[in-house]
Amino acid sequence: MNISVANKVIDAAFESDEAFQNTLLKVIKEDLELTAIEFSEYANIPPSTLYKLMSGNREPNMRTLRQIVKTIRTIEGSEKGEFIAVIAARPVLDNINETKRKISGTLCTIREYSATSMEEAIIAAVRAEREGAKALVCAPIVSSTVEKIIRIPVATIMPKNSLVEAIETVARKIE
Repeated sequence: MNISVANKVIDAAFESDEAFQNTLLKVIKEDLELTAIEFSEYANIPPSTLYKLMSGNREPNMRTLRQIVKTIRTIEGSEKGEFIAVIAARPVLDNINETKRKISGTLCTIREYSATSMEEAIIAAVRAEREGAKALVCAPIVSSTVEKIIRIPVATIMPKNSLVEAIETVARKIE
């Protein structure tokens, strides 16, 4: 049986203070692959409180324990397929594969899909939906087609600043 990461922390909290601190430290660093600072930001728990809990200098109160478990479950859920897909050409994607970002106070997983043609972008959109994407972001040239074949919300990338930068770069090359 595969025990959830949140349940590991809950079980450890009932076992002993030492088990709780060791499990919490391991879960944050190894299972969630986050730093204590990143986790404290996601959980809205002061970093000093989290460090005290992980070092054994403080026992968690129920409110803090609930917030830790809720945050772990949110992150676990995002790893199981709840994510926003971004489809773009490889040069546009500079943080490849998957990242977590706090957007409007909510932790979101962003998974990137590289595409170098319209056909690849359409295939990536279908694949992202099948893999559990909750929404999709893509280029305007493909967004109207993608909206017709998938059932999740689609937003269009409007790269005005990068377009201006590209024009300025090429203009310098022809001078």
